[in-house]
Amino acid sequence: MILADVAATEPSAAMEILWIALPYVVMATMITGLIWRYRYDKFGWTTRSSQLYEKSILRIASPLFHYGILAVIAGHFLGLMIPESWTEALGISEHTYHTLTVPLSLTAGACTIVGFALLIYRRRTVTRVLERTSTGDKIMYVFLGLAIVLGVLVSWYASGIFGEGHNYREDVAVWFRSVLVFQPNGAIMAAAPLPFQLHAIAGMLLFAIWPFTRLVHVFSVPLQYLARPYVVYRKREPHPTGSRAPRRGWEPSRRD
Repeated sequence: MILADVAATEPSAAMEILWIALPYVVMATMITGLIWRYRYDKFGWTTRSSQLYEKSILRIASPLFHYGILAVIAGHFLGLMIPESWTEALGISEHTYHTLTVPLSLTAGACTIVGFALLIYRRRTVTRVLERTSTGDKIMYVFLGLAIVLGVLVSWYASGIFGEGHNYREDVAVWFRSVLVFQPNGAIMAAAPLPFQLHAIAGMLLFAIWPFTRLVHVFSVPLQYLARPYVVYRKREPHPTGSRAPRRGWEPSRRD
């Protein structure tokens, strides 16, 4: 077992910074940033939608990206939060789990990266959208794109497309859960393959800047919509033309 192999490993300074200290710095930054953003920038808590400026590309790119990223998040939850022993207790071997999840993760990753590429293409080629792209948006896209690309490469690595494959549930997932319970096992993550380490670092950096970008809208849940009154839309009548008499309604008052 990997756990046994790294149990006696002496932690280095780099390992302590990356896999023990950095996760908690990111957590603190994210929580503090969300609280600050909510208290002092409520009107900026938005996606700054650009749908009015261009719709044809967005109609394809947005569903691909959003549904793909939701599937990726679900896959991360299953792979990182559910121990391998739990699925084996249910009679699902690691080979079976791998066979079932790899095609789904590759499909979700492909949808996400294609949708993301189309969104970047749209933002670079549509002038009105590009003009409303802030410096913070550009920085966010760099970090988000890096995390997505490394995530796809990690999926390929784990599936065995490149090399023999790797069971990340024995090291990355164990490290992730150890951080959540405040007993970080940095040695086991330090022993993981380099692509997984790079993906983890990119993910942590993305979460660190998350509260200060448009990605903050992910934490917006419009619960008030469940209780608000209906919005009534009325069709606007065309203006009268020619000698046709105007219809009765909102007419200007006249003095005799």
